[in-house]
Amino acid sequence: MFKKILIANRGEIACRVASTAKKMAIRTVALHSTPDQTAKHVAACDESIALPGETPRETYLQWQKILQAAKQTGAEAIHPGYGFLSENADFATACATEGLVFIGPPPAAIKAMGLKAESKRLMAAAGVPLVPGYHGEDQNPERLQTEADHIGYPVLIKASAGGGGKGMRVVTRSEDFIEALASCRREAAASFANDAVLIEKYVQRPRHIEIQVFGDQQGHYVYLFERDCSVQRRHQKVLEEAPAPGMTESLRRRMGEAAVAAARAVGYVGAGTVEFIAEQRGGQGEEEPTMEFFFMEMNTRLQVEHPVTEAITGLDLVEWQLRVAAGEPLPLRQDELRMQGHAIEARICAENPDNQFLPSTGTLAVYRTPEAENFERGAVRIDDGVREGDTITPFYDSMIAKLIVHGDDRQQALARLDAALARMRIVGLPTNVQFLRRVLASDSFAHARLDTALIERERAVLFDQDTLGRAPAIAAAVVRQLADEEKTAAPSGDPFARRDGWRSHGAMTRPFDFEHRGDAVRAVLARERDGSMALTVDGATQPLSWSPAADDALDLRLGADRLTAFVHRHGDMANVFTDRGASVVRIVDPLAHAGHTQSDAGRLTAPMPGKVVSFTVAVGERVTRGQPLAVMEAMKMEHTIAAPVDGVVEELLYAPGDQVGEGAPLLVLRA
Repeated sequence: MFKKILIANRGEIACRVASTAKKMAIRTVALHSTPDQTAKHVAACDESIALPGETPRETYLQWQKILQAAKQTGAEAIHPGYGFLSENADFATACATEGLVFIGPPPAAIKAMGLKAESKRLMAAAGVPLVPGYHGEDQNPERLQTEADHIGYPVLIKASAGGGGKGMRVVTRSEDFIEALASCRREAAASFANDAVLIEKYVQRPRHIEIQVFGDQQGHYVYLFERDCSVQRRHQKVLEEAPAPGMTESLRRRMGEAAVAAARAVGYVGAGTVEFIAEQRGGQGEEEPTMEFFFMEMNTRLQVEHPVTEAITGLDLVEWQLRVAAGEPLPLRQDELRMQGHAIEARICAENPDNQFLPSTGTLAVYRTPEAENFERGAVRIDDGVREGDTITPFYDSMIAKLIVHGDDRQQALARLDAALARMRIVGLPTNVQFLRRVLASDSFAHARLDTALIERERAVLFDQDTLGRAPAIAAAVVRQLADEEKTAAPSGDPFARRDGWRSHGAMTRPFDFEHRGDAVRAVLARERDGSMALTVDGATQPLSWSPAADDALDLRLGADRLTAFVHRHGDMANVFTDRGASVVRIVDPLAHAGHTQSDAGRLTAPMPGKVVSFTVAVGERVTRGQPLAVMEAMKMEHTIAAPVDGVVEELLYAPGDQVGEGAPLLVLRA
């Protein structure tokens, strides 16, 4: 076994690999960019090497520097994690040339499966079922559109060297094909330095089911069952679970055997995932539904969602990777593998679901997670690479953490995941935590009616929702302010020096001004001489009482309603967290807004830091509300900026290729 390995990655996957290495008494070397020099993954390893720079291209993709770091520190092997260099055949080859073990598949396997078009041809030869499509080398736009017209719409354009949902577009009409192709190619070139694409028939209401496979250097293969990854936004996974709901033993065996055939066809070694598009049919009065499945791609690395497989099998897949890379045979045969219970993983991301999942950046002013518990008791696991006070930058992926739960069955796992999400408290930037809770509660997910259109289908209950309610949120903000005032008040025997509203006669009333979900709200607190209180919000007056609880929580009673709330102040924002839901209330100070002007009205601003890819309009052009105006690239994805109102473009303030900060005006639009 290796004595020391270098982890050529960052964040939660670097922490994850370091954890298993420590358990196996293997020393670890971390890499870090300039923004990552104090990151959690650096502290998790025994040594660290700096890679000066900020962006992945300057740092974690500089494989020559990484090889030098491995030799400098005496590492015997390199674990690439996922993303970055994990599927780079040239890097794997260079490792071997330098006498280092690449903890992953052989370069030939990476190369064969890395180009989607080539992998489709290999799978066809191996007898693995394929979706109808065009995987040819002729990349002329006219040829591609002709092929798309022949396949029939809707079609899916996919970057041939792609992954992670990048470089993908669904096209429903022939007249939209060329524009979608151009956008897809730009994103593919930026992410993979390769703008080649393939065209496939877009399967209606598909399920995304993937099979975890492993191969060793002795030619043995197993599949470690399946994961359902159908819940997606922008072609990127949101929730993953194992086993897949509705899976039959016969179908599991057929898909597993097809996945092994795919791995065997390329001489695969190590951990890999074969992804299938599956379409369920029947099940209406039949004894057993049928499912047709098609090969989509093979990810030649460990997947983000591997913890759910670990949960149901009780295995450590990183340990398997290390043992196989060191030349050991697979620890178990196929007939020795067993599943137990049900596991679900939620990806906690820095993004705003109510604003088209726009990625967000900022400091984790508060980062509190549910306590991890023993998986044997069926509980909670947190995989993350951040700590409270860390900054989420625009240079890397928006994922903050992975929250994984395990239960005896799916229903228990769902309940545990919702309870764990309720205990996630993140302040400082928007996240998808409350959105994930709404997905779990949606009728489609709760009853396992899964497909990749689930989020769009359940849009009415997933977006722009207020599950907590205005009055409880305002009450929590008021009580937090009162509690903080009590803490800071100096002890005094003088009743007139107290800040609790005591009066020698009559009641005290005190107004509080807030903004909640875009609305100005005035709340009035009335306190009687006996200390009893009532709060008026939106014209309704209810008795209010509260008491401190554990972990700085507040037990609130508003009328007949009772709830425990955590309220974190961040600037003028009160962030309220409860089991029922969460809300953000802005505390309004009227004096702070004196002299406010609208001098920037009409300037369309960048919603996040990033690069201007292109403007789709010219100066003097009249535009309509919702019309695309500009395309930005941030966190490895393209984002379209649309006109908020009808108007005329007066000025373009940047040029394509320029880097802009969050809030920077992009253009001037005269209404």
